[in-house]
Amino acid sequence: MILEALGSLLIGLAVAYAGTRWLPERLPARPLVLATGAVAALFGGLITYTVVGDEFPLATLFGALVVGVALLSLLIRPAGGWVRRSAAA
Repeated sequence: MILEALGSLLIGLAVAYAGTRWLPERLPARPLVLATGAVAALFGGLITYTVVGDEFPLATLFGALVVGVALLSLLIRPAGGWVRRSAAA
């Protein structure tokens, strides 16, 4: 379990770092993105480990990757910035 947790943490940090390099203007502050990526991947790894058990370590890492990417995608802002619309429109 320790190796899966460490692998999940590294996957989360790698995905978050790649996101900050690829979309720096559409993501919030880098420390927030890195922390979110690491915690999201650990959470995804824990959930996957609970579901599939310790027989499938690659499935655990894949689950960490999927949940990490999904939660990091929630931080992405719109490309043109926030559009303000009036209540009458």
